[in-house]
Amino acid sequence: MPTCPAHIGPRTSRPRARLPAQPSRVVLCSFSQLTAKVRLSLGHRRYRVTRSRKIILSTMFTLIFLLVGLLSHQWLKETEVPQKSRQLYAIIAEYGSRLYKYQARLRMPKEQLEFLKKESQTLENNFHKILLLIEQIDVLKALLRDMKDGTDNNHSWNTHGDPVEDPDHTEEMSNLVNYVLKKLREDQVQMADYALKSAGASIIEAGTSESYTNNKAKLYWHGIGFLNHEMPPDIILQPDVYPGKCWAFPGSQGHTLIKLATKIIPTAVTMEHISEKVSPSGNISSAPKEFSVYGVTKKCEGEEIFLGQFIYNKTGTTVQTFELQHAVSEYLLCVKLNIFSNWGHPKYTCLYRFRVHGTPGKHI
Repeated sequence: MPTCPAHIGPRTSRPRARLPAQPSRVVLCSFSQLTAKVRLSLGHRRYRVTRSRKIILSTMFTLIFLLVGLLSHQWLKETEVPQKSRQLYAIIAEYGSRLYKYQARLRMPKEQLEFLKKESQTLENNFHKILLLIEQIDVLKALLRDMKDGTDNNHSWNTHGDPVEDPDHTEEMSNLVNYVLKKLREDQVQMADYALKSAGASIIEAGTSESYTNNKAKLYWHGIGFLNHEMPPDIILQPDVYPGKCWAFPGSQGHTLIKLATKIIPTAVTMEHISEKVSPSGNISSAPKEFSVYGVTKKCEGEEIFLGQFIYNKTGTTVQTFELQHAVSEYLLCVKLNIFSNWGHPKYTCLYRFRVHGTPGKHI
């Protein structure tokens, strides 16, 4: 079948030799090209019509949707909603707000979270100190009340029937109060503590048992717990001792490795726990019972030297000092405490304070 020439019409290039005219072929090609142009024009027109219809339908559906939403909103405002439904909406809104705030907290920088944690820990410590001071004030009030009851019978009476205070009794009460305050402030052991954190001692985490985790020790905000308040192991190296401020580890057996403030020849250790009278549970079954002490050489990574094994008596005084059973001649920087049992608590053991005493080097 003869094909159409690539171009029909006047040429702009240089003229060539004329060929014999073929009228039928030229007419056929012109008709074919005209038909193709008509089809292309119709296709474009159909595409435009279809696209216009889609745009119009989409606009209509959008307007209908907005109109229905507006009417529904107006109807809800004018209609009485049942009380339970309102409560449900309020609960959903509250939990949505909590979720948003929780996600915002997750987006907070790590430094800000650490700052909040430290601030909350400081507030909690201050709160416990206030409670301890209140307890001490109550003790002083009780002592003063007893003294007053005891001195009421020793008053002399003047001619008008009014009691006359004896200056000697007033001075005696003042001396007693000062003595009690002094006893509350001073250290009962009267020996230097080389495991004191403020003096430079620290806990080596790699040689220490894991802490006991308790969901009740979390800080909750709008029902969402996000800050744990389990006491760290180095709490046992600090002097403040009051209920709850202790390092707890799971079970009845645990250990901790302490880097002392300086090298010493250890001679004794002291363990402290709260008494049953101030315990919120009324007992101290979580107190350590059997424990042993080792000295560690070569920067806390060397040989362990056995220093003694002891029993903390829960019916004795709260502060108990133990002389070491095995003496050493070299200066040690680290001491390891192994606890083998407690006084019956099934879940955890709580250690409040542990001290190490000894003879420092000549350079101290």
